[in-house]
Amino acid sequence: MSTGSAAPGPAVLVVGAGPVGLTAAHELARRGLRVRLVDAASGPSRTSRAVAVHPRTLETFDQMGTVDGILRHGRRNRAFTMYAGGRRLVRLDADYTSMPTRHPYSVIIEQTRTEAVLREAVARLGVEVEWGVRLAGFEQDGTGVRARLTRADGTGETAQTGERGETGETGETEEICTVPWLVGCDGGHSTVRKALGLPLLGESRDTWMLADAPVSTDLPPDSIYWVHTGGQALMMVPYAREGHWRLLDTAPDRPDATGAAERFTAKLSRGLGSAVRVGDPEWTSVFTFQQRMVPRMHEGRVFVAGDAAHVHSPASGQGMNTGVQEAYNLAWKLAMVHRGYAERPLLDTYGEERVPVGKALLGSTRTATSLVQLKNALAAVALPVVFCVVRNLPPLRRAIQRKVLGGMSGLRLGYARSSLTTGGGPEPVPIVTPVASPVMVPRRGHVPAPGERVSGAATVSDALVRELRDVRWTLLVAPGGHDADGVPVRAARDAAAQHGAWLSVRSVGGSGAGPRPLPDPDGALCAALGLAAGSWALVRPDGYLAARGDFLAGGALAEALAPVRPRAGDRAAPLKRRSGGLRAVQDTVETETITGAMEMERTR
Repeated sequence: MSTGSAAPGPAVLVVGAGPVGLTAAHELARRGLRVRLVDAASGPSRTSRAVAVHPRTLETFDQMGTVDGILRHGRRNRAFTMYAGGRRLVRLDADYTSMPTRHPYSVIIEQTRTEAVLREAVARLGVEVEWGVRLAGFEQDGTGVRARLTRADGTGETAQTGERGETGETGETEEICTVPWLVGCDGGHSTVRKALGLPLLGESRDTWMLADAPVSTDLPPDSIYWVHTGGQALMMVPYAREGHWRLLDTAPDRPDATGAAERFTAKLSRGLGSAVRVGDPEWTSVFTFQQRMVPRMHEGRVFVAGDAAHVHSPASGQGMNTGVQEAYNLAWKLAMVHRGYAERPLLDTYGEERVPVGKALLGSTRTATSLVQLKNALAAVALPVVFCVVRNLPPLRRAIQRKVLGGMSGLRLGYARSSLTTGGGPEPVPIVTPVASPVMVPRRGHVPAPGERVSGAATVSDALVRELRDVRWTLLVAPGGHDADGVPVRAARDAAAQHGAWLSVRSVGGSGAGPRPLPDPDGALCAALGLAAGSWALVRPDGYLAARGDFLAGGALAEALAPVRPRAGDRAAPLKRRSGGLRAVQDTVETETITGAMEMERTR
C-alpha cells in the first residue's frame, strides 16, 4: 500500500481526540512515531463526562510529563462522606499506606480541562487535532490500513496521505489515508469497533442524571458526598472552581432537565438534613448507562481503546481512567513493533492484558453502582446502625477504606499472568523503609513481584521517578561489592550495548562500577525494590515489573527479554486476515466467558 508521496506519511492514524486518543497520540509521538489525530466533532467538547483522575492514572500522567497541568486545574480529594435521612453516617478518609504512591488522592477535574492539558502536550510534540474529520470506513491487509476520511467543509488536507477523493453530493470531501496502523478511540458508538465486527457484550442498566451546577451549601469541599434520601441516593463531587459541583441523581423524576435545580435542591436538603440551594445547571445529561465490553481489542493492524472497547456506569469513575491505561499500554508496544525492536506477537499482549481488566471492571462497577443507588427501602433504617459500628471500630473502618480505595485507585492492578511477566525471583516480603520522605512512605510495605507496579518504590526516590519517564524499558541492577569485571556488571554493560535503543540500563547505588548509576545514597530504593548485591529488576515502559532475579547473568536476562526482543535475522510473519467464520467462533467462545464471569459476579 504505497501512499504515492515522497514525504513520509503518518505511522498511526488515531481516531478520536478525547482523553484516550490524546494519550495514545502523545505516547506514540513521544516514541518518535508520526501520528495523525482526527475527530469527527467540529471542536473540543464543552461538556464533561468524567471528573475523577485516580492515583494510578496520575502516576501514568507523571510518566508522560503531563501531571502538573492536571494538578494545577483540579481539586485533590481524600475523603468519601456518607449521609442518610438527614444524618452524617461516616467519613472515610483516604488511606494508601498499603498502596504507596506519590499521588495519594484522586483529582477532581472536568474532562474538558483534562483534554485541554493533553491537547497542549501533544501539540508540543507536533501533533495537532484535525477537527471535523470523520472516519467513513477502512480496509486492511498485511501491510497497512486504507482509511476513508471525510470533511464536511470540503477542505480535505491531503499532503500527509497522497490520495484525494472526490466531493460527494453531500458536499463532503473524501480522502484516502494509508497508514501502517489505526487506533480507534472514537467512543461508545465507535465506527472502528463496528467495522471490525467486535460485539459489545453486557447489559443496559438504570437511567441516571448528571449535572454540573453551582451549589450553595455549608459542606466542606474536601470530600465526595453520598446522600441517601430514604428512597434513593445522590452524589455530590466538588470541582476546583469554588461553589461548583458535579451532581448525580440515580432516580431522576423526569427524563429531561426541566426543573432539575429544584429537584436537586429538595432531594439534597432532605438527605443532608440542612438547606441546600442548587442553581441552574450549566450542563445536564439524562442517560441509561451500560455495562458492556468487547471480547477482543484488536484485529490485525487495527485496535480499539477506551469507550470504543467498553462502557461503564459512572458510579466508580473508571471509564476514562481505564481508557488512559489502555492507550498507554498499547502505545509503547505499537511503537516497539513499528520501529523493529519487537516482533508482532507483542501486540497480542495488549488484549491479553487489558481484556481481563475490563472483565473485572464490569463486576466492580456493577457492585459500585448497586452501592451508590441503594434502592432498598430498609436502607435508611439499616445504614445508621451499620455505620455506627464502622465509626466505632477503627480497624474495620480502615479495612473498608483500603478496600474501596484499592478498587478505585488502580494501584492494585497488575499483570502477573501476562506472557510478558517472565521473572521468578523472591516472593514479596515485608520490608522496613529506613528513611523519611517528603511524600507518603509506609513504614512497612512489600517488594514488588513480577507483574506489579514499581511506582510505589518511587515514593523514596526522585531518581526512580525521573527514570520511569524514559520511554524505554529499564533494567535496574545492584552491582554492590562486585568490581568492574564482575558478572552482573558485564551482563549489564552488554545489555546496554546491545539493546540501548529501547532498554535503559541503570546501576542502583553500590560502587558505581556498572553503567549509568542511579543515585541511592541511603539504600532506600534498593530496600523498596528488594535489590541485593548482584540482583536485578526489569521494568516495562508502563512502570510494571516484568522480571527480577537474585543474580544478573546473560542467560537470565535473555530469558526475561525473550517475549520482547526480535530474533536476529527474523522478520515479522505476514498478517493473515481472520475469516469471518473463525472470528464468529472466537467471539462466541469469549462471549460465553464474559457472560459467565458477569453471572458469577451477580451471585456473589
